[in-house]
Amino acid sequence: MEVNDKSPDFSTTDENGKEVALKDFRGKTLVLYFYPKADTPGCTKEACSFRDSYSEIKKTGAVLLGISADTSTSQKKFQDKFTLPFPLLADPEKKIANLFGVVKEKNMYGKKVKGIARITFVIGPDGKIKHIFNNVKPEGHADQVLAYLKSAA
Repeated sequence: MEVNDKSPDFSTTDENGKEVALKDFRGKTLVLYFYPKADTPGCTKEACSFRDSYSEIKKTGAVLLGISADTSTSQKKFQDKFTLPFPLLADPEKKIANLFGVVKEKNMYGKKVKGIARITFVIGPDGKIKHIFNNVKPEGHADQVLAYLKSAA
């Protein structure tokens, strides 16, 4: 995926099992952040920083969605445990992750494994990719996204 590409169309369920699709957000700026696994240290840091910046992100008019290969049930537990005010999408078969090209080879304890990379996409109201944050570090990422949204507004 590259900036100005049309975003892949997708639909899945959120933490409550409710159907969510890209088309639901036409006309809005969508921040779609991929993270490896719910309730792990880095993903918790990242999610909590988005939680803490959420009201500022909403003021820009953007919609924030988190997505990982977790099930709706795991996403719900994660959301409840850390009082996350935004939807978390379930992608247990990594279909959406594959569409966006975020399934990458990673090094875990010396072993090569395929997993979801921490990448954030900003999708414009026209359904095109406006910005991509690659190689995201959990600390400070929400601030980077907020700064981008404010500068793009």
